[in-house]
Amino acid sequence: MKENELLVIGKIFGVHGLKGTLKVYSYAESLSVFKPDDFIVVRNSKTQDKILEIKWVKPHTRNILLSFKEVNSLEMAEALVGSELFIKKTALPKLKNGIYYWSDIIGLCVYTIDKKFIGCIESIIHTGSNDVYVVKDNDNEILIPALESVVKKINIKQKTMEVELPEGL
Repeated sequence: MKENELLVIGKIFGVHGLKGTLKVYSYAESLSVFKPDDFIVVRNSKTQDKILEIKWVKPHTRNILLSFKEVNSLEMAEALVGSELFIKKTALPKLKNGIYYWSDIIGLCVYTIDKKFIGCIESIIHTGSNDVYVVKDNDNEILIPALESVVKKINIKQKTMEVELPEGL
């Protein structure tokens, strides 16, 4: 599998019980990406990638509990702690026009409507009311609200975003 075909969706941070259940911090907004019988790529720096099949998943406090069909002991589970979990991007649901996954937005180069380069989107902050794009160019950083009145055009293929900055930004 090519690297650009995968999307990180979580990280294993601990074990739960003695039967191989894992504690996972999910990067996904919903548990729908963790479907029983689907396969996940498990990657850590100590071993080669493993492709494991999901047995079940359930919410647990602010995280999730995840069981793989191939992992059935505490020792096997402990060996996976620290690993990141990946799925194929093609497994994600299709979005409506004009709606994008964060992974599509991060890395876009941002220009004003007069074609002045501002920088590239390094990360996204979720604020509740709207997301905020963290745009950096060398040592300069600007926070741009993800609002229709500001973001005028997104071109995923060209990896660009065009914005009309509000007064004072």
